[in-house]
Amino acid sequence: MLQKVKGFRDIFGKDIEYWHKVETDIQRFFKSCGFSEFRLPVLEKTAVFKRGIGETTDIVEKEMFTFIDSQEHVSLRPEGTAALMRAYIENNLYNPPGIKKYYYLGNMFRRERPQKGRFRQFTQIGVEVLECDAPLLDAEIIGMLYKTSEILGFSNYVSMEINSIGCPVCRPKYKEDLVRYFDKEKDKLCDDCKRRLSTNPLRILDCKIESCKNTAKDAPSILNYLCDTCSSHFEDVKEYLIMMNIPFKINERMVRGLDYYIRTAFELVTDKLGAASAVGAGGRYDGLVKSLGGKDTAGIGFAIGLDRVVELLKEVNPLNYHYTDVFILVFDKENLTYTFNLVDNLRNAGYVAEYDYNTASMKSQMKKADKSQARYAVILGSNEVKENKAAVKDLISGEQFLIELENVFEYLKNKLI
Repeated sequence: MLQKVKGFRDIFGKDIEYWHKVETDIQRFFKSCGFSEFRLPVLEKTAVFKRGIGETTDIVEKEMFTFIDSQEHVSLRPEGTAALMRAYIENNLYNPPGIKKYYYLGNMFRRERPQKGRFRQFTQIGVEVLECDAPLLDAEIIGMLYKTSEILGFSNYVSMEINSIGCPVCRPKYKEDLVRYFDKEKDKLCDDCKRRLSTNPLRILDCKIESCKNTAKDAPSILNYLCDTCSSHFEDVKEYLIMMNIPFKINERMVRGLDYYIRTAFELVTDKLGAASAVGAGGRYDGLVKSLGGKDTAGIGFAIGLDRVVELLKEVNPLNYHYTDVFILVFDKENLTYTFNLVDNLRNAGYVAEYDYNTASMKSQMKKADKSQARYAVILGSNEVKENKAAVKDLISGEQFLIELENVFEYLKNKLI
C-alpha cells in the first residue's frame, strides 16, 4: 500500500474546520490592519535563502529541500520573508517610495526530523512591513501577533516575549564576549553548538539541549551591549507596548534563528505544546533587502505556525461544529420537488443542507442524519405532507415540531442564526 512521505500529512474531517477558522479569522484581521495578500511561489533559487537567511544557519546548512533544475540549484521555500523580499525587489515594489504592508499564507518545507508539533511540510501565515523603521511600528506588529491569540481565543495560554538583539554596530563586541564565555564552557555544549561557536555563536542561546540551556543561563546579556540607537529604539518599543496594553516580558536570551534580524525580536510562546513552544515569532530585518541586491530598506514582520495554532486550539478552545445544518428525510418521489427547492434555498443562504439520494427507510435515513452530525432534521412523511406540513426535529434536544411547508425555510433560518 502506498503511504505518505514521513513528515508530511493529510488534513481532513473536523481538522479542516479548525484550519478554515484560523485562516479566515487571521486573514480578516490582517486585512483590517491594512495588509494586502501576497502569493509567493513554493520554489525559489537556493541563493535567495543562502543570501537572505544566512549560510551558517541550521535551515540553510541542513534543513532545505534542494535539488538541481536546469543546472541551477533551487529549493522548496523553508520560510516566507526572504522570498517576499526577492519579490519586492524583482517587481520594483519600492517605486513609488512609501510604507508597504503585505501578508502571505502558504506551505513551507524543511528537511528536519519529524516530531510532535513539527512537520516537514507546514503552513505559515505572516506579515511584512517595509520602508519604515519607527519603533511605534515595531510595537504595532508585536501587538498584532498578540491580538491573533485574542481573536482565536487562546490568549490565556500564551505569553509575549521580546528582546533587542542589537545591530551591526553593537553586536560584534557582544559576539566576541559571547565566544569568550562559551569557549570556557565548551565541554558542556552539544556538537552543534561547538560548531556554532565559530560560525554563529548567538544560535547557542537558542539551543534546546538541556546542557546548553543551563550553560547559557550565565552568558553575557545582549542588553548590556546595545548602542545608544538600539537602546533608545528598544525603550520606545516597550513604552508603546505598555500604551497599547499589550502584555509582554523581556527574554534577554532570545535570539532569532535567521541571520537577517536586528534590534527588535519577539516570540509568542506557550507551554501547551511541549518542545514546540513558539506559535509565532518575528523581528526587525533592516538589512535583508540590501543583502538580496536591493536598496537599503527597513523591514519588520512575523510568521505564525498554523499547524501549532490548530493543535493549541484543539487543546484549549475546541470547536463545537456541526458538519451539516439540515438533513432532509424524504420517502416519496412526489416530495422530491419540495426537497430540491428547500435544499437550494438553504444552500443559497449559506447553510449546509443534505438529503438521502436513495430515499431509504426512516431508520436508515435517521442514521445518515446522525452520522452527518446535522443540527436539524426535516422529515417529509406521507401523513405530514398530506396536511401540508413537515416535522422539524432538533437533533440535540430531541424536540420536534410540525411546521407548515411554506414556513419551514424561515423557521430553520431563525433557528440556525
